[in-house]
Amino acid sequence: MHVGLIGGIGPAATEYYYRGLYESQATWANPDAGMDLTIVHAGNRELVANFTAGRFTEQAEIFARLIERLKGAGADAAAITSMGGHFCIEQLRPISPLPLIDALPVLNTDLAARGFKKVGLLGTFRVMETGAYGALSDVNWVAPPDDDLMAVHDTYVAMATAGVTTDTQRAHLFAAGRALYEDQGVDVVVLAGTDLFLAFQGHDCGFPVIDSADIHIAEISRQLQAPAP
Repeated sequence: MHVGLIGGIGPAATEYYYRGLYESQATWANPDAGMDLTIVHAGNRELVANFTAGRFTEQAEIFARLIERLKGAGADAAAITSMGGHFCIEQLRPISPLPLIDALPVLNTDLAARGFKKVGLLGTFRVMETGAYGALSDVNWVAPPDDDLMAVHDTYVAMATAGVTTDTQRAHLFAAGRALYEDQGVDVVVLAGTDLFLAFQGHDCGFPVIDSADIHIAEISRQLQAPAP
């Protein structure tokens, strides 16, 4: 199957998805099969502005136009390489020119299948305060307390926009995750922001984590191996 990715939200997340998909080929039944993949670029600053203002329909229409370009390139399905970008998924579904490889139901199913009962969330404020936009129906979810929720959001957005993380940002995110694990008693902390790998990858944070992007990448990889519809 030919899959189209909406990238640029931000640049590090796009690279993370591409690298993950490229490396997943080693696990395919036919590792030498070509990976039929196209990427279009979405404006990160435009998305952040629409996200912050709650302009769901406007961002969905932007995504729909990008997906039309992916369709013109021959894609059979499309995916958004950003958990934050899924904030308008309900508005996008009915107008998308292609079927969507939606990260949200895949995340819910995967967490439940692993036996997690209570999960903590780190990411944008909408992801954290809504339980991944209401998708986590099969597990109990916990967000950072109100006095830290927006601080986590601001740290995450600054990191995602820059495409790099600082020691101060890493320390803040680790402290927020540790509080979820030690004070709230979650089984695992879900990195529900696609760029969080910038802070966590290669570092011992002191608590168990699972990256939502890895779950989404695995599903996209599975669909890349499927025959075209």
